[in-house]
Amino acid sequence: MKKTTFLIAGKHAVLEALKNPSRKIERVFLTEDAQKKINRENQNLNLFKKTHVFFKSKKELDNLCGRDETAHQGLVAEVEHLEEITLKEFIIENSKKNLNLIALEEVTDPRNIGSIIRSAVAFNIDGIIVKERSFPSKSKLMYKSASGGTEHIKIFKVANINTTLKFLKTKEFWVSAFDISAKKDFTKHKWKGKNILLFGSEGFGIKAKTLENSDFIFKVKMNDNIESLNISNTVSVVCHHVFQSIKQ
Repeated sequence: MKKTTFLIAGKHAVLEALKNPSRKIERVFLTEDAQKKINRENQNLNLFKKTHVFFKSKKELDNLCGRDETAHQGLVAEVEHLEEITLKEFIIENSKKNLNLIALEEVTDPRNIGSIIRSAVAFNIDGIIVKERSFPSKSKLMYKSASGGTEHIKIFKVANINTTLKFLKTKEFWVSAFDISAKKDFTKHKWKGKNILLFGSEGFGIKAKTLENSDFIFKVKMNDNIESLNISNTVSVVCHHVFQSIKQ
């Protein structure tokens, strides 16, 4: 049975999808100017060789993007979802000594999730755990904000974050929650071994019940004139520090 398809938009989102042999692409819609620029910048790659290409005007691509109003940059693609493995399968098959996963509880904004994916890829995070009902899996805004990052990281959709955390703790993972109420500075922690970096929703943070399943509760220290960072900025700061800590 043929899988359902959806649209992604934006230069980096579409180009990384085209470069990914695991991503099935049905069609690419683009302007002639966009094709010329892509061919000029990727002279050693025949990105459109096995793809059905349809030339469209900018206005036609605007209409394809619809209400999202995504800045398509002259490129839109119709794609299928990547093949998925379950979190349990990933844990069983992975033998890395240092393994870091992000868990997102009730984070729903596509731009924020896309930015988190981008940061996770940039700083070698091994995967992202999301609540299936909260994850905008077909959002053009998310793919655009991720800037191609969705092609380079595992995203595990689970039914319940708390149940998942309890399972991971039986597999020698430490759960570190990042919450505005915390007292401990996360930069003082030793980030070796297997870690879950847990972040809560943009407006309400991490639920009290979820905090109970955390081994550590950390804060990101900052200037007292600013109460908090945007969730995607916070994740980026944390991931960068963990990445640097493991490298040392």
